[in-house]
Amino acid sequence: MRTIAIFTVIFFGVAAPVLAQSAAQAPAAIPVSVVTAEKKPVTKSLDFVGRVEAIQRVEIKARVTGYLEKVAFKEGDLIKAGAELYGIERGLFEAAVGQAEGALAKDKAAKTLTEVQLQRAEELLGKQAGTQVARDQAFAADESAKGVLLVDDANLKTANINLGYTEITSPIDGKVGKTNITVGNVVGPGSGPLTVVVSQDPMYVSFPVSQRDFLRAQATQNKVDLTGIKVTLKFADGTSYAHDGKINFVDVQVDKATDTIQVRATFPNPDHALVDGQLVRVMLESGTAEEKIVIPQAALISDQEGVYVFVVDDGKAAIRRVKTAGTSGTGIIIDQGLAVGDRVVVEGTQALRPGVAVKASPLQSRS
Repeated sequence: MRTIAIFTVIFFGVAAPVLAQSAAQAPAAIPVSVVTAEKKPVTKSLDFVGRVEAIQRVEIKARVTGYLEKVAFKEGDLIKAGAELYGIERGLFEAAVGQAEGALAKDKAAKTLTEVQLQRAEELLGKQAGTQVARDQAFAADESAKGVLLVDDANLKTANINLGYTEITSPIDGKVGKTNITVGNVVGPGSGPLTVVVSQDPMYVSFPVSQRDFLRAQATQNKVDLTGIKVTLKFADGTSYAHDGKINFVDVQVDKATDTIQVRATFPNPDHALVDGQLVRVMLESGTAEEKIVIPQAALISDQEGVYVFVVDDGKAAIRRVKTAGTSGTGIIIDQGLAVGDRVVVEGTQALRPGVAVKASPLQSRS
């Protein structure tokens, strides 16, 4: 009995520290927050960088040379087609009209005389009292006078046209820019643009599409229906534009410098929020929704091999390599690598390794 007691004391004296040490070395389960992978209806979307373009943009130039005596608009105003913008001194052009009118009146009188002389020459020739030469000379003089009248009429029209050019008007509805010339300067066809008028509603937005994306769209089984693509915009500060657009043009050639194809959409602009030349984000969404797995972006981790997430498998962390397919709202669309029902770790991934025990709890939504 004494031998058994001694053995018992020795066993527990040695085993107790070993058991205590093993218990101390057993790692505690790492707390993590998870979401359950589930399918949601999403529309295929692509993002591009685009630039706003006015449908009509007109550089206003002087078509005759003269002193600028009036600037008739306020810079930045909305104007209508036909609104006066500039006035050029009219005196010399009015005088040119008067001179052309005088020349026309004088040559009309000369034409009347040649008509009378031709008629008289023909009467005398008919009575054999005149010569054929005299008749031919009278005919030639009358035809020459007719030609002079045509020239005079053209000169008068030209003078009136030039006089009309002294009042410079807007050919389109739109917003007028700043004036580049002030009153008192001499302007003319070589002066360059006096100002610019750009149309406001609707507006174009042009954006380049890579050949890869374009060929991918062409490779789909069904022909791409441009009218079924929803086009939306976001400004530089992240705010969304209130109106949707429609694609109305795809260029017929590829830009050799960038290997892209230019695409253009039309947007209504009733509030004039879109400005010619503005840089915007363009989002394209197909009209048909598909069921796809969507998870929070925070769950994604990248390494040299690609993108992966941690999932909880039988109480332990496991890696799943995934293939993404763009964004949907604030989430990421997963094309491959996850199944419905997988519990994906969103918070607490920093301390995880494959096979580590985890204590999973649902991710709390943040308002």
